[in-house]
This record gives sequence, C-alpha cells and structure tokens, in this order.
Amino acid sequence: MTPPDPTAASGQRPVTAAGLGFGAGAYLFWGGLPLYMAATEPATALEVVFARIGFTLVTCVVLLYALRRWNDVGRQLGGARRLGATALAAVLITGNWAIYTYAVVSGQTLEAALGYFINPLISVLAGVVLFGERLRRAQWAAVALSVTAVVVMVVGHGAFPWLALLLALSFGGYGIVKSRLATSVSPVASLGAETILLIPVCLAGMWWLAATDQMTLFSHGTGHFWILVLSGPVTAIPLILFGAGASRLPLTLLGLLQYINPVIQFLIGLLLFGEAMSTGRWAGFILIWCALVVLMVDSLRAARRNPRP
Repeated sequence: MTPPDPTAASGQRPVTAAGLGFGAGAYLFWGGLPLYMAATEPATALEVVFARIGFTLVTCVVLLYALRRWNDVGRQLGGARRLGATALAAVLITGNWAIYTYAVVSGQTLEAALGYFINPLISVLAGVVLFGERLRRAQWAAVALSVTAVVVMVVGHGAFPWLALLLALSFGGYGIVKSRLATSVSPVASLGAETILLIPVCLAGMWWLAATDQMTLFSHGTGHFWILVLSGPVTAIPLILFGAGASRLPLTLLGLLQYINPVIQFLIGLLLFGEAMSTGRWAGFILIWCALVVLMVDSLRAARRNPRP
C-alpha cells in the first residue's frame, strides 16, 4: 500500500523518540515494498492486488477484534455520504495498488519512485484547483520545475511518465477523499471498511484468475502461498506505524519523513534491480528533486512564521 498523506495529521507537537521511530519506521517499510513485490513472482499484478484486498481484510478483522474497535467500522460506513466517500477511497487506493504492483513487477520501480516524488506537488496543485488556495512564489517555482521535468523526460527519455503520474494522481485523490471524510476512527478500521467494500471485487477477480488458469496462490508451493498471505500484514503494519507517528510528531517533520519512501525505492530500482537511467531521466529526476527542495524550504519557512498552537 501506498502511504497516507501527512497533511491528515494536525497540530504542532514536540518531537519524541517514539514518534520519530514510528514515523520513520512506516516510511522505511513502504520504501522497501518493491522487495516484497518482487518476491511474489510468478503471481501477476492483478493476483497480488486481489490477494492484498482479501488478506488485508483478514488482518484488519484480527486487529479490530483484538482492539475491540468494531464500532469504528460502523461509523466509517454510516450514512450515504460516508459510504460513498469510503467507496471512492477504496476504488482510488485499489487503483494505486494495481498501478504500483504493475510498475514493480514489470521492472519500472524507478518510475514508481518518481510518482511518490511527484505526489507532494500534485497535492499543492489540488489545493489550487479544488479548494481555491493561492500559491506562494516558491510554490509556483516548484510547480514550474516539475512541469519542466516531465517535458525533459518526454524529450530526453523518449517516453511520457504515465505510471508515475497515475500513481501520484491516484494517491493524491485518495488523500483528498480521506481528508474530506475527516473521521476520527482508527486507521485499521478505516482500511477495514474500505476492504469490506472491495470484497466483491476480490472474489470476482480470484474466480476469474482460477477460471483462466492464472491463479498461483495454491499451485506454486507453501512458500509462495505464505508470501501472498503476508500481503495483509505488509499493508496494515506500516499504516499502524504511521498512525502512531502522526499522533506524536509535528506536521512539518512528518512531511519531511515522507521522502524516505521514494528515496529507498529509487535506490532499490537503480542499485538492486539494475533498471536503466537515461540522461533524460536523470535530468528529469534532478529537476523534480530541485522542486521538492524548494517546496520543503518554503514549507519550513511558512511553518516558522505561522506556528500552530
């Protein structure tokens, strides 16, 4: 699963060792996710997504039973507005999972990393388009650099970064929907509610894979079976760590920690998976990194000028 938007957290909090450990642990976990995805071979991207839905729900059920938080699920799904928003969030995060899984298993981890580098910039643009926010000059400069980066990649690398943009847009949309819901339920209950709505998709998908002889869950040994079962904890554990960190860290620090994830993914794709980096792609990545530096410096300055109570 891709990480939640740090802007969902609120309030200015003191930095604690526990909060830093939880927050960094979540992003380290997400950063290493390509290694898990590579281990699911020979399962297709679709099977991994369907398995992730089913086993994430199982994990959430176990955790909700242990925590006795079943009422949170009812609150998340109560009322037509909440139900509709939760269903939209479920669709967006499933699309994000599918795109991300396909990117990794098809040898495009670097483009997946690019998507999560772009994500904060998508959030900035969403604020302008959807909520009428006004950008500061530094934010406009970051947006201009990111647009230039995409143009450079198209010209220099010879391909439009569709996967990266779709990843950023799908997760950006997921973050917007979640923030509009503004529920106080636990992250486990929220994820559990979303996966409950996705169960028909999971069952239909698994049936189709079995009918077309594409299912590997039961046909490639015990080890492969348990690797796919682990998709549940792999999804839930970093989400729980993030929730714990978000309640203990200042928003600005949590926002900076999110870059741990794409940095690790970038290094895995480049150094471990040996994916190619053309001159055009290098130039595009460097421009994106420059845009993020501008954005981070501006955010830190704004936070110092307007500290939250």
